[in-house]
Amino acid sequence: MLIKIHHTYRDVVAICDTEILGKTYEEGIKILDVRKSFYEGDEKTEQETIEIMRDLQKEDATFNIVGEKAVSAALRAGIIKKEGIGKVQGVPFALVLL
Repeated sequence: MLIKIHHTYRDVVAICDTEILGKTYEEGIKILDVRKSFYEGDEKTEQETIEIMRDLQKEDATFNIVGEKAVSAALRAGIIKKEGIGKVQGVPFALVLL
């Protein structure tokens, strides 16, 4: 997985599966654009990603999560619930806005 932290007044954490970076998915009016400029960051293992998510959740970060592995890691980290997962062309995504 790739993780990139955008430092603003509140950290914005972009996480995606490596294999979907740079791709765009469309379904009706929904568009999921996994832009390199936003998501391309450090490659991390699932466990490292879970630890980072848990740490940054304590700091009131927001999260943009895209892909099967990334969404699964967010579920395991406890920062999202199944009800909060959307899909575009079968690709799962979740947003955490605190």
